[in-house]
Amino acid sequence: MKDDGAHLLSGFANANGRREAAARLAKFMGGDAFLIFLKDEETGSFTPAQGFDQRLPGGPSWRAFLKQASSCCEFFGEVAFPDANTLVPAVARSTPAAILVFVGRNLSIPWNDIRSSLPLLIELLKTEARVHMALARASSATEAATHATHLARALDGARKDVSATSLKLQQLNATLEQRVAEEIARRTEAEAALRQAQKLEAIGQLTGGVAHDFNNLLTVIMGGLDTIGRQIASMSDAPQFGRIMRAQAMAHHASQRAATLTARLLAFSRRQPLDPKSIDVDRLLGGMSELLKSTLGEQIRIEIVGNAGLWSAFADASELEHGILNLAVNARDAMPGGGRLTIETGNTWLDDEYVAALPEPVPPGQYVLVAVTDTGTGMDKATLDRVFEPFFTTKEVGKGTGLGLSQVYGFVRQTGGHIRIYSEPGHGTTVKLYLPRSKTEPDKQEDRSIPTATMLRGNEAILVVEDHDDLRAYSSGVLRDLGYQVFEAADAASAIAFLESSRTIDLLFTDVVLPDGLHGRNIADRARRLHPMIKVLFTTGYTRNAIVHNGRLDAGVNLLSKPFSFRGLAEKVRRILDEQT
Repeated sequence: MKDDGAHLLSGFANANGRREAAARLAKFMGGDAFLIFLKDEETGSFTPAQGFDQRLPGGPSWRAFLKQASSCCEFFGEVAFPDANTLVPAVARSTPAAILVFVGRNLSIPWNDIRSSLPLLIELLKTEARVHMALARASSATEAATHATHLARALDGARKDVSATSLKLQQLNATLEQRVAEEIARRTEAEAALRQAQKLEAIGQLTGGVAHDFNNLLTVIMGGLDTIGRQIASMSDAPQFGRIMRAQAMAHHASQRAATLTARLLAFSRRQPLDPKSIDVDRLLGGMSELLKSTLGEQIRIEIVGNAGLWSAFADASELEHGILNLAVNARDAMPGGGRLTIETGNTWLDDEYVAALPEPVPPGQYVLVAVTDTGTGMDKATLDRVFEPFFTTKEVGKGTGLGLSQVYGFVRQTGGHIRIYSEPGHGTTVKLYLPRSKTEPDKQEDRSIPTATMLRGNEAILVVEDHDDLRAYSSGVLRDLGYQVFEAADAASAIAFLESSRTIDLLFTDVVLPDGLHGRNIADRARRLHPMIKVLFTTGYTRNAIVHNGRLDAGVNLLSKPFSFRGLAEKVRRILDEQT
């Protein structure tokens, strides 16, 4: 046994073979591992000797074991081995310079058999450690000398630049005050623009909510006035006929103006449902030329400057027309004595530096520019700061609503574009609209022929889903007057229950927002599963994520925005029913 132990210890002479020798010795002692930890004379800590595994699992358990083993000659405990989750018995033998550790569950260690060889082995390991330390220090000294040489060379080079750097520093100090003032001014301007954008966003949320509820009421009011007008038309022999007709016409006109105001509020708050398509802006402006001339009058000279290589724009054509017309009317009012209105188009690129300075998020990239310039009175900075606020106007009372520019602002932002105004008192105004570039060819213009009253009638079956009682009654009444078979539901649950019956329905006409947790899109999805050929028409007071995402109608969605008239509902229903599936 003694000879075997001494023979096994002799295998530790070669550092490269110590792991194998340790495994053989551990196995000979009935264990799993054998390690020797040497004491660092400077720090007093113990670390694995050269040639042994330097990475021990379960650091805290080994540190606690070694701390206790160093205080007595022989110590029994547990350590984490072979991983941090497994505790295995261990036996340690401590000497002034080293700790020997055997790990295993079936240890049988004849210390006397190997006692004579241990001092020589420990001295060998200590000598190796000193040699490695000396080599490491020599290497560090060499590296330090090399580093010092490089540092000296760098210092010599730095000295040569000191005078030039000092001169530049003096120049920077001379202009420091000016640069600080410019930076403060820039930051102040950016903060003011940010506050303005936040204020517009808050106003937009408020006006959007008000317009949504008001649209429901307006639909009922306008529908009631339409019905009254159709009924009293047959009473022409009544003595009060003329007076009643005038009163009805005035009320109807007022309700239409209210509907226009709510539409502009929704445009400003970016809650109107847009249907953007690829459009040729030059062609659109060409089609508007006669309307602009008749609207602005003979005192205003109109010049439309197109671009032969103009890109297609991705926008809602109808809303773009309204926006340009609003800008043209504002320009006319700014030129009471006459003047010139110029509308120019072009291709442009908004780079990263430009958009980074904007208070609102605008993606860099390619845009189609529409610039509307007048030779009017212009605006000062105080007016420019508030020009997009709803109901803000410089016109006399009764001359304007203050919603024209705010509507254009909301439409452009909801489209994903950017709007900028340049103006000086006495030098006119330029409004620049940046519309996202479309990657496809312009869509063909829709046929806007007006159908006759006979063409609007039908006998198909329609399910009307609306939680507002008066609005549901009005919509159903209009459709029944047109000859349709109409069925009603006040909520999503009732609508789905009706759709699950065996009756065939040709069209589902549903509000988007309903009170019972579901919405019109849920009903439409169930309806299409039950009746694959059914057509769907949504209605809403403002956009909701059910059918509109990023301010744009989902593909294939038919929408009739509130408030709607008798004629508007009749035309929309007939057009959808006549579409080829």
